[in-house]
Amino acid sequence: MTLSPGATIGILGAGQLGRMLAMAAARLGLKTHVLAPESDGPAFDVAGSRTIAAYSDEAALARFAESVDVVTYEFENVPLACAEFLSERRPLRPNARALALMQDRLPEKNFLRDIGLETAPYMPVEDAGALARAVAALGRPAILKTRRFGYDGKGQAQVRDGSNLGALYRALGDEPKILEGFVRFEREVSAIAARGLTGEFAAFDLCENEHERHILARTQVPAAVARATELEARALARQVVDALDYVGVLAVEMFVVKSQGGERLVVNEIAPRVHNSGHWTIDGAETSQFEQHIRAIAGWPLGPTTRRGTIEMRNLIGQEANRWREILADPTLHLHLYGKIENRPGRKMGHTTRILPAGENERASPAPDA
Repeated sequence: MTLSPGATIGILGAGQLGRMLAMAAARLGLKTHVLAPESDGPAFDVAGSRTIAAYSDEAALARFAESVDVVTYEFENVPLACAEFLSERRPLRPNARALALMQDRLPEKNFLRDIGLETAPYMPVEDAGALARAVAALGRPAILKTRRFGYDGKGQAQVRDGSNLGALYRALGDEPKILEGFVRFEREVSAIAARGLTGEFAAFDLCENEHERHILARTQVPAAVARATELEARALARQVVDALDYVGVLAVEMFVVKSQGGERLVVNEIAPRVHNSGHWTIDGAETSQFEQHIRAIAGWPLGPTTRRGTIEMRNLIGQEANRWREILADPTLHLHLYGKIENRPGRKMGHTTRILPAGENERASPAPDA
């Protein structure tokens, strides 16, 4: 089903990603209806309609479905039962299979392995004894993670020489876990790509990311990688979206590893949604990742991904957002604040984007694939 202007897109989740999706939809003449359990989500400020209800409230979900033409989600921890309930009533884009795979690190890693992509070595961990066996097999250092609901460094712990394995296991609770071997990488990158309703594909230039305290702090585009590495990242992203029959924008986070004088890519994880490292596209690309997602789920042609220069995006974390006057006084910066009421440490409150002219020797952005 292809939408027409005036149709309504249902968005599960009321965070900043939902807010920016709703703003992009409005620019294209589409309406939005946001559903989330919390009443203070910033997406509610810009959406045409809102439903404040639990994701398990089937009566509210049924009314929500009746009011929209297609459903999407702004974060991957929407309960699968909610997604499946809605998909029986309205098109769900991206599909419930993508959501289910990315909610659990073990099936996600298995999926990547099965389609021939390299990941860090990994083993499932069901109890403290299994952790000891996994550490013996994968070595130290390694990273113990909960299989579900981890983000921005939450739900994980490093296994070092001398670490008390029993204490580490208990500290992460009783939920299933996975141990990942340590990858010695040169840099972290992400490919932001989109697949349309009829299978068309487009990718933005590869992003190079720097984290502080496990939270994305800075993204630079283009990434400082070889041309062959950039092309490999695009091909890898297309392999993922095609295997999932995916519709919408997706991020593939990867490590760049030096290998025999060259570079190779090791996939870290996939986000089945628009992504923080793609925020630069609002100001720095011909089509933002948010508009691209709306175009894809509406069944519209994908937009050009041409980059407008050399880009630097910085997150504003916690009190950093209080610098808004200083940022606005800098003519080289574009300021985006997310309208969150509570400012607390570690919370993403906004971001800035700086666009500089592309260097004379810099490669041109590749055109969208057919």
